[in-house]
Amino acid sequence: MTIPFRILREDGSTLARAGEIRTNRGIVKTPQFMPVGTRATVKGVLPRDLKEMGASVLLANAFHLASRPGAETVAKLGGLHEMMQWDGPILTDSGGYQIFSLAKIRKIDRDGVSFRDPLDGTSIRFTPESCMELQRTLGADFIMALDVCPGGDAPRAEIESAVEQSLHWAQRCIADHRAHASRDGAPFLLGIAQGGIHADLRASCARELIKLNFDGYAIGGLSVGESKDGMRRALDATAPILPKELPRYLMGVGHPADFVDAIERGVDLFDCVSPTREGRNARAFTSAGYVHIRNAALAADRAPLDAECECYCCRRYSRGTLRHLFQVNEMLGPILLSMHNLSFFLKFMERARAAIQGGQWSAFAGGVRAVYGADAGTPDAVLQ
Repeated sequence: MTIPFRILREDGSTLARAGEIRTNRGIVKTPQFMPVGTRATVKGVLPRDLKEMGASVLLANAFHLASRPGAETVAKLGGLHEMMQWDGPILTDSGGYQIFSLAKIRKIDRDGVSFRDPLDGTSIRFTPESCMELQRTLGADFIMALDVCPGGDAPRAEIESAVEQSLHWAQRCIADHRAHASRDGAPFLLGIAQGGIHADLRASCARELIKLNFDGYAIGGLSVGESKDGMRRALDATAPILPKELPRYLMGVGHPADFVDAIERGVDLFDCVSPTREGRNARAFTSAGYVHIRNAALAADRAPLDAECECYCCRRYSRGTLRHLFQVNEMLGPILLSMHNLSFFLKFMERARAAIQGGQWSAFAGGVRAVYGADAGTPDAVLQ
């Protein structure tokens, strides 16, 4: 059973396309950004507000939920949808990213991976089969195969090993999925293409995954320390190989210029913690570039954070008020900036879809690159 995906319009000059995914819990229009609710909640933001912003699908983290409160407890509480108070689709990742981010407290073997729980030091064991069972128990609509995510600067030999291990685990994941998941209401299982910045490894991994007939496909192992050119080369080598009739999901990428680069290479889905993480750190994405709200020049500024944004934060609060909230460590400040950043990303994707469907992709992409291109600074820059 493949993900029901329909392409509505393609850009004539690039591989950008606008489409829609139909699920039992609603339609997901693509390109689309998925807010991250790592521990069954999007930090500081109510589900009601996510709906108002236009979110259609959320992501939760299988590793962290296996640690706390545990999959069985999630099931007893009614599953992820009940816990998150979210009636739309939910995607869970497999723990592959934690193989990268928790490298100092994990050990990989042929059968799976063992972690030392960062909270209490107990052992957490993931195998392809237990990873599938975990995500089914959580009750997600889209689930991910267990993979090995190497660092962007890893030696080629390490990346080759990660690809081989990921493909071995992919075979076991798809076998377990077919053995245990009924067709009616079963979650969709996505395979993850690895290969670092090496075009030949990316291409061969993608081709081998396709032979396994996953329900959909993702591109992993990017935004983990490689250069922007490296990311683009990896996408060039991977995305066009993945089946055109299925959505392509770029994992863990959350920057406007990267969105544009990936969309015009045929990517449809994105996720990242950057909107809420940057929001908690007083940094905002706006139509004019980054704003660091702690900037002293904003102390008496009565203008909205972004004059072109209609989110709750921008409708109600001035830059000066937002700065005050951060200066006195009031929790409302991070909440409001997180809301704004999420709204900005979701509206960004809405505008991207409209640009593709209206034949205006080139103008849209050029405008984004002018503001958020390689020379336009980083979230750490104080641009306004």
